[in-house]
Amino acid sequence: MTQKPALHRQDRIIGGVCGGLGAFFGVNPWWFRLAFLILLAPGGLPGFLPYVILWIIMPPADKAVSSVS
Repeated sequence: MTQKPALHRQDRIIGGVCGGLGAFFGVNPWWFRLAFLILLAPGGLPGFLPYVILWIIMPPADKAVSSVS
């Protein structure tokens, strides 16, 4: 069974992207939040664009679990 990153609604601040990435990689989501904030500093686009793309392509956690089983 392969696990895919999914948006986490319980551990979310905006869209659940960092919570989903943290659960997928087994890392605290705050590290991903910090990385996106650092990428936002030089002008916004390097941090904002990947976040929005991941928010669009990552399925919600409930749909990702139901499609695996």
